[in-house]
Amino acid sequence: MPVAYVSRALGSLVQSSVQGMGDYAVFVGNSVRRTFKPFVKTSLLMAQLEFVGNRSLVICILAGAMIGGIFGFQLGEIFLVFGMESMIGAATGFALARELAPVVGAFLVTARAGSAMAAEIASMKVNEQIDAMRVMAVDPYNYLIAPRVLASVLMMPLLSSLMVVSGVLSAFGVGVLFYNVDIADFFAKIEWIIDTDDLMMGVQKAMLFGFIFATIGCYEGFNAQGGAKGVGRATTRAVVNSYVAILILDFFLTYIQFKFQADSFKIK
Repeated sequence: MPVAYVSRALGSLVQSSVQGMGDYAVFVGNSVRRTFKPFVKTSLLMAQLEFVGNRSLVICILAGAMIGGIFGFQLGEIFLVFGMESMIGAATGFALARELAPVVGAFLVTARAGSAMAAEIASMKVNEQIDAMRVMAVDPYNYLIAPRVLASVLMMPLLSSLMVVSGVLSAFGVGVLFYNVDIADFFAKIEWIIDTDDLMMGVQKAMLFGFIFATIGCYEGFNAQGGAKGVGRATTRAVVNSYVAILILDFFLTYIQFKFQADSFKIK
């Protein structure tokens, strides 16, 4: 009896997961197609660019500065043992550019903008406003989903880049004030260690993460049911699923990027 119960529960979980992934894939396909045919209205796109980018600017810069300062202290104590304090900026910039800025930035923007997307669209769904839009011959994908997804994809690389800059400047302050790092040596090490490929890898991650949290947030809101409780459940699922998807995608992206870089080194 317990074995049969576990088997049924596992089968139900697998079936619901596969069905959910299929529904999400169809939703993403419709959203991407409606972004360009017809192209999303400029006014809607600009409003979402301001919502996703401008309103997340301060918190992303602050987070980048705090991460850079923390890394400056942590790495400074390690590099001090080897007399390599000038590497603080290079190590901090490398970690931020490739990994921390895209991931932490995506988490922050998901918590602020992604959850708002899910809550707003879920409220419209449970109040039947989306059905009313269809009655008025307004495509909800083009009007609601596409501007949010496109704005997230466009703004996340910018926010991630600003996090890198603020983090390196913060590490610079820590290195100069607390570890007597030479200013010229600090920036020379950054130029030596970090190149355009490192920055581009972070930009690629940021774009994909923006696409992930925007589509998941809109999908959960678009499929909300059950009144006010349904809005809360949709918002919670949007944030949790976005975090999990970002972490899983980050693992595979990191592997692919380092594998590609290793192959390019072999060719050289």
